[in-house]
This record gives sequence, structure tokens and C-alpha cells, in this order.
Amino acid sequence: MPPLTSILIPCHNAEPWLTETLESALCQTWQHTEIILVDDGSTDRSLTIARSYESSRLKVITQPNQGASAARNRALQEAQGEFIQYLDADDLLASDKIEHQIKLLQSCDSNCIASGAWARFYRHYFEAVFQPQPLWQDFLPVDWLICAWKGNGMMHPAAWLIPRSIADRVGLWDESLSLNDDGEYFCRVVLASQEIKFCADSRVYYRSGIQGSLSGSTSGAAWKSLWRSMQLDRIHLLAQEDSLRTRRACADRFQRLIYDIYPNLPDLQQDIEAEIQALGGTNLSPVGSSLFQSAAAVLGWKFAKRLQMLTRKFAYS
Repeated sequence: MPPLTSILIPCHNAEPWLTETLESALCQTWQHTEIILVDDGSTDRSLTIARSYESSRLKVITQPNQGASAARNRALQEAQGEFIQYLDADDLLASDKIEHQIKLLQSCDSNCIASGAWARFYRHYFEAVFQPQPLWQDFLPVDWLICAWKGNGMMHPAAWLIPRSIADRVGLWDESLSLNDDGEYFCRVVLASQEIKFCADSRVYYRSGIQGSLSGSTSGAAWKSLWRSMQLDRIHLLAQEDSLRTRRACADRFQRLIYDIYPNLPDLQQDIEAEIQALGGTNLSPVGSSLFQSAAAVLGWKFAKRLQMLTRKFAYS
């Protein structure tokens, strides 16, 4: 019997995009799938749309609004598959995404996970442009995290395919996190694997530019969630390898967060700076336009950042 894959979809107010997402899950060339959608207290027509697709292959569960991580945990607890595929309710899978990755993992050690190619789109999936990134190759787990953190790279959550044995060892999503809950979860997944196998033929379409999306949040609570998730990531990584290179990767990542949040949340900045010093420091420079770099070279990056913010505010007004 071919292995069953569980496609797990958390859904909250995804009415404009849900039909297209469900179609992409149902149209997989790997037919041995179950789809579990957890509606997390939607107030639009998301639940009605999901119910219209309900069948022996697609199960719909409802719960009061508790957040995406809680919805994913509920779906994971219901899942029967030998492989786990996460899919947000506004993103899309290429029709052969799962098939390519399962065939790749079947040819490898059972303790490997698969990553894949992903690209952003704003209106139509066919507008997405797939541009190779440093993470698009095979990696050992610690090497993958160092590459991601030092280069500010990411792997879209739906790009992964995870053997259930690894998902069981990793445990549940951290429901206390909001921003970067996926980063913390997949940090654990990566470190629990023997190797990351990149599947170039496996494609995911990441819908971007949605107004009010969590990933675009810049509230104080969102920044604090991001910082807590990054602290957990540091604990996970250093528990597996505490070395100069892993400490530097963590310090660089923390410094980049300071560049992002300055001049807001000064207390949080102090906490981050203390962590950076405890890790041995960093010489990471801020990234910006040529004008920003010129101002930073003469006046310092803090003044350049304030000038950049003032310029943007004036442009918007």
C-alpha cells in the first residue's frame, strides 16, 4: 500500500482564497492523501466553503479561534498519514508537489525530510518566479540552520514534507507564539532529521501582500513573539552543537532583529544586545540602499535608520 500523506490546513477567514487552496490539495497526483482542515473560528464564509468540499478524503473540524498553531496541532492529532504536509489556507501546492517529494524520500534514509522550491505571488500563481536560493540544496541539519540564519533565508512551511516518525518526535507547535511559530517548529524538525533533501521539482506558491496578515505584523507583541521564538531556536541549536560557528549564526540573527526594530522597543533591544554579547558578539553590518549605506558610513546606522523612516513617512504622506 502506498504511504498516506496528511495535508493539514489551518483556516481563519480565508474565504477569498480557500477554494483555490483546496483544489490544489485535492488535485495532487499522489492520490494517497487525506486532507484535514481545521476552521479556527472563521467569521466569513470559510467554513461554508470547506463544508462544500467535505468527503471521505477531506475532513473539516471546527473550533473557537485559538490561533494557527492550535489549529495545526488539532489537525496533527487527527492525522493518520505516514507523511505530514502543512498548507496554509491561502497558499497553493503544485499538482505533483507531494509525489516528487515522497519518491525522493523513499530513496533515502527514513530519517530525512524533504524541502522544495517556493515562490511568492500576489494575484495569480502563474506570476510566481522561482529564483534559486542558498537553501535550495541538500544539507546536514546544523549546516541548514547556519545557512538560513546567517543569510536571512527561509523555507516556506508548505515546501516541507515530513515523515510522521519525525513529526512525532518533535511534538506539537508552540501555541504561545504568534509571529515565527513556524520558524521555531521547523527548527525542531530540521534538528530531528538526519539530512534535508532538496527536491527541485517540488513547487509551492506563497500568496503574499495580504492586508493584515500575521507575517506582516510589526506590533510590539509580534516582535516579542519573534524574539522569544528566536531564543528557543538558539536553545535548540546549541543543544545539538555549541560551537563558535553556531554561536555566531545566532548572534548575527539577533543583530539583524535589532536593525529591524530600532528605534522602537528599547527594552527589548537591550535584552537582545545582552544575548549577543553572551554569544561572543557579531560584526554584522546593516543592509540597505546605497543612500542608507552612505549615511550609515558617515553618521552611523542609527541615524541612517531614523532618516530612512522619516523619508518613508514623508513619501507616504
